[in-house]
Amino acid sequence: MAHSDETSGQTKDAGHTMHLERHARRVNPAHAITPDELRHVHMVGIGGVGMSGVARILLDRGYTVTGSDMKDSLTILALRAAGAVIATEHKAENLDLTGDTPTCVVTSFAAIPQDNPELVSARERGIPVVTRSDVLGALLLDHDALLIAGTHGKTSTTSLAVIALQQAGMDPSFAVGGQLSTTGTNAHHGTGSVFVAEADESDASLLTYSPNVAVVTNIEADHLDFYGSEESYVHVFDEFADRIVDGGYLVVCVDDPHAAALGERIVQQGDRINVIGYGTSDACTRHPSIPVGAEITEITPKPDRTDALIRISLPTHASAENPGGEPNEADTSMHRVAMHIPGKHMVLNAVAAIVSSVLVGADRERAVSGVNGFQGVRRRFESHGTIVHGYYEGASVYDDYAHHPTEVRAVLTAARDKIQAMDSVEGHHRRVIVVFQPHMYSRTEEFASEFAEALSLADEAIVMDIYGAREKPIPGVTSDLIIDQMTIPTHAAHRVDEVPRMVSTIAGPGDIILTMGAGTVTMLADPIVAALHEPVQ
Repeated sequence: MAHSDETSGQTKDAGHTMHLERHARRVNPAHAITPDELRHVHMVGIGGVGMSGVARILLDRGYTVTGSDMKDSLTILALRAAGAVIATEHKAENLDLTGDTPTCVVTSFAAIPQDNPELVSARERGIPVVTRSDVLGALLLDHDALLIAGTHGKTSTTSLAVIALQQAGMDPSFAVGGQLSTTGTNAHHGTGSVFVAEADESDASLLTYSPNVAVVTNIEADHLDFYGSEESYVHVFDEFADRIVDGGYLVVCVDDPHAAALGERIVQQGDRINVIGYGTSDACTRHPSIPVGAEITEITPKPDRTDALIRISLPTHASAENPGGEPNEADTSMHRVAMHIPGKHMVLNAVAAIVSSVLVGADRERAVSGVNGFQGVRRRFESHGTIVHGYYEGASVYDDYAHHPTEVRAVLTAARDKIQAMDSVEGHHRRVIVVFQPHMYSRTEEFASEFAEALSLADEAIVMDIYGAREKPIPGVTSDLIIDQMTIPTHAAHRVDEVPRMVSTIAGPGDIILTMGAGTVTMLADPIVAALHEPVQ
């Protein structure tokens, strides 16, 4: 974890308070959204992955949905087909697309500027302006809420929990920050009682929810542009735990020191909520005060998957629907998990999904079967093809969203494990090549050394210019901060269109090529595959 400048506890507490007050002003939690205010929802930036998911659920529930975005997309076309009325330009008149005034206007404060004409008009007209998390919180109210929080792994774990519950026949509602390969969608209004969703900590919006079961996958400093300090960031997860309903469950990964510490703090506070831990055997031993729900006793990387053996120990009465009653002996059973997406981190995500889905009523055998059939989420070690002939025969191209040093390390470690398993079977020597684009100037400045160390797990790297997203450039902050600290051959790429050719000069037969990060790098996997299909010059 990177460390921010030393400050007094008083200053840190003040900074935390300031940021949460800023959040309060933004989301206006004193204004609880009523069902009537969902009658006609207008969504600014409706094509975004989070917004579009909520829009789908609103449409399925019979509400009127209008919205706007900068351009058409497949997502917007699908929403229109489902009944949404959407404009592809931001202007005040969009509030009247159907002739009726919206009952609320939904925005993302991270993505949409406050001078957006639709937001300005809404405020002038006295129309409530709320966030996606406010709307999602309202949609959760009549369900058993299973929420996945943490710095890393939220989307994958949420997706795995959805698949586990579906396999158990429970038809959950869900809102996921990515498109599931199995279902082909990022949201669904189910017929069951459970609603599964991500709880985003980036702007403290996770404090909008009151879950029955909450998972914390890990806690590591991030989004310091909002929180100001590591301490403030870590503390928001304590506040999230405080929002779990009486008798509910906090599920923590004991392999992560900060998530485990959270679990220990909640255990010490008493029995208002139940704490369940999951993780490897060594980690479970290190944290004896946390009851073990699932212990990973074995992890075995294989060429096409990562296998694991887990011991599940949950009380027979354990359920978010029936949290009370006399304690029973833990019902212990052994299960094999086979993850098609490689890496220890994916095994941990799968186990979190199994434990949490069992806590909301899923049969554990069927939950395990569900995660074993998991085909992934878009941009999470997503395969874009393998070269089957020519000089690059056997080379495979994957794309991943990893944009934090810990995520980069986990994905590259998984790629190395995959290559080692393949080489042990076939006797080849393959390499890992990474194409990385830093996301945001502030994150690059804060974690340049950590990025360099993580990326150096590859054999060779191409580092693109920083994708600033909503940030303005910071003087002196460029990708060179990372490149200059790399310990492997590293090449700077200043233009997106030059990357496929650069990869073709580096790659060889059987190599794993990973495009990684957020920004324009997301467009490169397929052009790289095309470049590797071309004859070597």
